[in-house]
Amino acid sequence: MSKVCEITGKRAMFGNNVSFSINKTRRRFNVNLSKKRFYIPEENRWITLKVSAKALKIINKKGISAVLKDAKAKGLVK
Repeated sequence: MSKVCEITGKRAMFGNNVSFSINKTRRRFNVNLSKKRFYIPEENRWITLKVSAKALKIINKKGISAVLKDAKAKGLVK
């Protein structure tokens, strides 16, 4: 599996390490991902999602059902 948030669609970005002498080398900015289990009371089941820290804050604010509905509309979750 790739390092992509299943709710927000965030993925790794690429940039440069810049030294004091302004030498540039490529680097990777990874997403702060964690695997979490969520209970969906409407379907009476648990699901496991790979979510970013930002997505966890969104889920805490809106609720898992509303967030999943939005993600399905965007095509991020099946």
